[in-house]
Amino acid sequence: MRQIKNLSLSFLYGHSIVPYRLGLIFFLIAGLCSCGNLTSPGLRGAGLKIGTNVTPIGEIKPKQDNQAIVYIQGQVEKQAPLIEQWAYKIKDSTGKIWVVTNQKNLGEGSEVVIKGKVRYRSIPLAGKELGEVYLEEE
Repeated sequence: MRQIKNLSLSFLYGHSIVPYRLGLIFFLIAGLCSCGNLTSPGLRGAGLKIGTNVTPIGEIKPKQDNQAIVYIQGQVEKQAPLIEQWAYKIKDSTGKIWVVTNQKNLGEGSEVVIKGKVRYRSIPLAGKELGEVYLEEE
């Protein structure tokens, strides 16, 4: 039985295993990198800029068409559970906006990119308009 062990070890020493290790390391790193999905609404990363189609929150106006679809990027500031959904207050350097979504796993402080429809809810109270713009995630 001792000769079989020596034979298998001599086979390994006879061939260089460095390329195999490098290949394994490459595939492990590639696999770990692919775990991050760039289209994920829960995307994390400080200072990450996805593209030119990201709308600054401060540019989303109350009179904007309710069918407008925008991408926003910011940090989760607050969260509030709703009956079957969640609401998250997202902030960027230009402002803050509430987002209504089915996602439950966005923690406070998370950096996110969200695609949603611009909505406006009118709340007239004592002759004043207290309505607010929000996003409904697509």
